[in-house]
Formats: sequence, structure tokens, C-alpha cells
Amino acid sequence: MDMNQVFLDTAEKQFLYYKQLGEKAMEQLESEQLFQSWNEDANSIAVIVKHLWGNMLSRWTDALTTDGEKPWRERDAEFVNDISTREELLAKWEEGWNCLFGAIRSFTPEQLSHIIYIRNEGHTVMEAIIRQLAHYPYHVGQIIYAAKMLKETAWNSLSIPRNGSDQYNGGKFAKPKARKYFTDDELSIEKGKGEEQQ
Repeated sequence: MDMNQVFLDTAEKQFLYYKQLGEKAMEQLESEQLFQSWNEDANSIAVIVKHLWGNMLSRWTDALTTDGEKPWRERDAEFVNDISTREELLAKWEEGWNCLFGAIRSFTPEQLSHIIYIRNEGHTVMEAIIRQLAHYPYHVGQIIYAAKMLKETAWNSLSIPRNGSDQYNGGKFAKPKARKYFTDDELSIEKGKGEEQQ
């Protein structure tokens, strides 16, 4: 088993899991709620998405050959709330994630030890992926928290519902032990839903 390939496959699944969590949170809100913030220092969900989009495009475009902080990136502008529609917001969301997934799927196992740069600081490709595996879920967590605060009706849980741990664990332990990634079931459910809608 090539552990570098396992790492790439696992990283992709983990990123996809957090992408889906963010989408499930945003789906529960009215469009105008995506652009609300509590005060001028707080970021709306739209601003967080715009920041993720800018970071992803900068970090993962030509990642092996150019610095991850691109000269064309305007990071400060990512924190200006100038997106006006849900459709525009979700287009940026998809563009950013597609750039990330395109890069990860293009890496070979041998390239994980290659040195790439972010603001002139050298990282192995593996370290750069791990850096963003911490960064992007941090912001997805902000999206989820903000969405829960903004939602005016009952929140549809994105994980194990309150008081549902025993039932959830019972289902897991009722199955035989198997080597699998913890998001496999969730990702296959979402894939099935997507195929049904086509």
C-alpha cells in the first residue's frame, strides 16, 4: 500500500466532507441571511466564502511551480462584502473547491515531498495540504456556527443529533469491523442524492 497515495485519497475525502458540511449549512438559510453580519468586525458567510475562494485559487493554481500567494491575489478585497446573490456566492464556492480538488488529483505520490512556497516559505506538498486541511475546516466551522445563529427555524443537524449518540454508535457497532474512512458513508449518501436529482 502506497501511503502517499493513501494520504492524497484521504485528504481529498476530508476536504470533500467539509465542503459538503458548508453547503448543508448554507442550504438551511434564506439568501439574505448569507450576507448578514453582527457588526463591522464580523464576517458574513458570504465574506468567509469569498475569502476561501481567494485563498484556494491562490494556493492551488500552478501550485508546483509558483508561490501560493499569487501577485494577482487581492486578499484584503476578499473581506469586502460585495457579492449580491446566492448564485454568485455559490459559483465562487465551487470555483475555489474545484481548483483545490484539481490540484490534489493532479499530484502524484512522489510529489508529496517536493518543496513549494507560500509567501517565500518552503513547504512540502504534504505540509501545504495539511496546512489547508486546518485552514478550510476552521472557516467552514465559522460558516456553520453563523448559520446556526441566523436560522430562525429548527436546525437540521450536520452530525450526530443531540441525544442521538447511543443510536448512532449502536448502528456503527452492529456492523462488522471494516477498513474504511469515517466519511465514506456520508459521502456515498450525498453522491446517491446527487445521482437521484440528475
